[in-house]
Amino acid sequence: MRIATFNLNGIRAAHRRGFAEWLAARQCDVVALQEVRCRPTDLPEGAFGDYQVAWQPGSLAGRNGVALLTRRPPEAVRAWGPGIISLGPGREMEITDGSVAGLARPLHPFADEGRYIEVDLADAPLTVAALYLPKGATPDPTDEKTLLKQARKMNFLKGFSRHLTAARRAAAGRGRQFLVMGDFNIAHENLDLRNWRTNQRNEGFLPEEREWLSSILSPRTMVDVVRSLHPGEEGPYSWWSWRGQAFTHDAGWRIDYQLATPALARAATFGSTDRDANYEARISDHAPVVVDYDL
Repeated sequence: MRIATFNLNGIRAAHRRGFAEWLAARQCDVVALQEVRCRPTDLPEGAFGDYQVAWQPGSLAGRNGVALLTRRPPEAVRAWGPGIISLGPGREMEITDGSVAGLARPLHPFADEGRYIEVDLADAPLTVAALYLPKGATPDPTDEKTLLKQARKMNFLKGFSRHLTAARRAAAGRGRQFLVMGDFNIAHENLDLRNWRTNQRNEGFLPEEREWLSSILSPRTMVDVVRSLHPGEEGPYSWWSWRGQAFTHDAGWRIDYQLATPALARAATFGSTDRDANYEARISDHAPVVVDYDL
C-alpha cells in the first residue's frame, strides 16, 4: 500500500503546476493533503483525480484545509469541526459536521480551522489522519503578536498530545493500526534541516517544539517512519523556501511526517520525498512524502 502526504500550498496553484499529473503517475492508495486553501465551489475540475475524498476546508477563507484521498469510500470519517465534505467520481457532494465531543479543550479554538481529519479505510485495518499543525512565530519579546502566535501553537501541541493518544487507542479498539501524517511545522533533529545552527531560536526548531515531538515518539507508541528508514542521514527534506537559492542548494527542512503505530512502521519498505527536478518544476514549496507499506 502506497501512502503519501503532501502540503499543496493551495490546490488551485498546485493544480496549475502539475499536481494532477503527479497524482496520476504516483498511483498512491492513500494521499493526505494539507493547505488545500479552497472553497468547494472554487475547486478545479479533476483536482482530486478519480479518488474518493474526505475534506474539511475549514472556515478561514484561503487558508488551511485538510483532505484524505482514498481508492474506496472510507468506512468512517471523523473531524473536529463543521463542514466535512465527502465526494468522489459519480458521487454528489455530501456535507456533514464533525464533533468536538471528547476533544481536548486546548484544541477547541482550532476545531473549525480545517486542521485535522481521519478516516477508517475500507480496504485495510488502518485508520489514517491528515494534520496541518500551526506554524507559530519566532518569539520576540518586543512584539506581542509573535508571542501570542507561538503560545497558540504550544497550546495546540499540548492538546494534540492528548488527542493523539486517544485516537491511537481508539483505532486499536477497532482492530486497526493508526497513521497520522502531514505538515507538523517542526524539524525534530539536527539532521532534519540543513542550517540547524542558525535556526535554533526560530519557530519550527525551538527546543520546546522539538521536545514535544520527542514526547509523542517511542518504540511502543508512534514511530517516525521515514527517519526509521533513513537513520543517521540528513533529510530527506520536504520543505524549501521559495526565496533565494534554498531549493537549488537543498537548504531544506524535514517538517512533513508519517507517524505510525509500531507494527505499521515495521511494515514500511520504502520512504522518501518526491523532490521536484528543478525550481521551475515545483508543485508546492513542500514535496510529497511517500511511503510503501507491505500490508
